[in-house]
Amino acid sequence: MTVRTIITAENSLLRERSKKVTRFTPAVRQLVADMFETLEAAGGVGLAAPQIGVLQRVFIVSIPADYDEDGNEISPQEDYVLVNPEIIRREGEEEMVEGCLSVPGYRGLVRRATSVVIKGQDEDGRAVRYSGDALLAQAFQHEYDHLDGVLYLDRLEDRDKIWVIEDESDDEEGDLE
Repeated sequence: MTVRTIITAENSLLRERSKKVTRFTPAVRQLVADMFETLEAAGGVGLAAPQIGVLQRVFIVSIPADYDEDGNEISPQEDYVLVNPEIIRREGEEEMVEGCLSVPGYRGLVRRATSVVIKGQDEDGRAVRYSGDALLAQAFQHEYDHLDGVLYLDRLEDRDKIWVIEDESDDEEGDLE
C-alpha cells in the first residue's frame, strides 16, 4: 500500500467528472488499498479517487469507532468502498459543518440530506447498497460530489458560511474527509 498525495482545490483535476470503472482489475483493488492508507495518514473520514489525481468513480468512507466515557467500544470502525455509486434516495435536510482534505484549513456550513441510500459496486465489482444517516449520509454525499467535480465550497449558500481553522489539531469537527 502507498500513501498518495492529496491534491488541493487549485488543481483543475478536482473539477473534472470521473469516468466509470468498467474493468475490475487488481489495479482497482490497489487503488482502494492506497486510498485507505492515504485516508488514515491524513486523518479524514472519506476520500474520492479524484483527490489523489485518479479520475475514476471510486470513493471510500471510514467512520471511526465510537467509545463511551470509560473507553469501551460502543460501535466498531466501519469502512465503505463505493465504485460507480448512485445515490438513489435522499431524505430530510440539514445544514452541516464540512471540511475537505483538498481544502485544508477551512470549514463551512453546507445543506445536505440527513439520510441517503446509495448503491454501487465494491472493489471486486460485486453489487453493494448502503443506507446512511448523519455523518455517514453526509460523507456519502460529499464524496459523491467529488466524482462530479464538485467541491463543498460550491454548495455554500453564502460566503459568510465558511471560516478558517486556525489550528486544525484543536478543531472538534475534524475533516469530513
